[in-house]
Amino acid sequence: MREATVRVGAIDCGTNSIRLLVADVDPISGAVSDVLRRMEIVRLGHGVDRTGVIAPESMERTLAVTREYAAACRDLGAVRARFVATSASRDARNAGEFIDGVQSTFLEHYGAEVSPEVVSGDEEAALSFSGATAGLAAQGVPGPYLVVDIGGGSTEFVRGTALVEAARSVDIGCVRMTERHLVSDPPTADEIAGATRDIDAAIDFAESTVPLDGVATLVGLAGSVTTITAHLLRLPAYQPERIHLSRASVADVLAACDDLLHLSRAQRTELPYMHPGRVDVIGAGALVWRRVVERVAARAGITEVMTSEHDILDGIALSVAPGPRG
Repeated sequence: MREATVRVGAIDCGTNSIRLLVADVDPISGAVSDVLRRMEIVRLGHGVDRTGVIAPESMERTLAVTREYAAACRDLGAVRARFVATSASRDARNAGEFIDGVQSTFLEHYGAEVSPEVVSGDEEAALSFSGATAGLAAQGVPGPYLVVDIGGGSTEFVRGTALVEAARSVDIGCVRMTERHLVSDPPTADEIAGATRDIDAAIDFAESTVPLDGVATLVGLAGSVTTITAHLLRLPAYQPERIHLSRASVADVLAACDDLLHLSRAQRTELPYMHPGRVDVIGAGALVWRRVVERVAARAGITEVMTSEHDILDGIALSVAPGPRG
């Protein structure tokens, strides 16, 4: 490890999953080198859209994984750690109870106080943009970039090149859309139509802040998009190295989205790259991504879409490293 690097821990706790990145970060160049990357489906946000609270079983599942992540940060020598909580923790009335649980868990298992931050949609968007676009210009990928991060509860739209120029978070995540609309297996035409109306309205709202015309590169992030890309590539297993920075035609992306949306859950389960925790929500994620890709293609004339495995986790790691980028 070069002297300039610092080892940090980054935790992203969303509506559907909780993820950990322990990485060596060069604060000067912004290079992020993975030491450990983990993801567990915990469904912290299950039912939050309907009840307004985090269910006890969802909280316990999430805190159990948090204990493992805190211990991993300690054992791997992360000198700093940052825990970011997103959509479900913004929406739930009992988010304070969850925050207290995380804080005590890190104090016990990491050995230092880490206060979970329930970030705004705008900050979530900025972290996703930072993680996804670091190094793209050096590889000759043209801007302006539109980074779209489809989560469980919300979707972030972020436009920029070197810096964020505009951002908007909207409540059309894959878990939220599944719970609101796509309850049948497979979803019915009426359910898809209802979800599409919600999604299109949310994209309209996002577009009022984040211009879509003139976008040079559309970059999709997070589990729904990476799973759709794995499906498009017909991978024999989930292979992040094949997915990262892969490009596909708009037509191929739309076809992959349609296919996943209309498969039954049993059929999705048989796909070798499908995480079990995404089986019931990937249809909604695919519908969100389809409508986004269609809209950006219409506005900006893009013919290709890029998928990135680097996202908010990488942005969190960059943000916690000391120095010029910290």
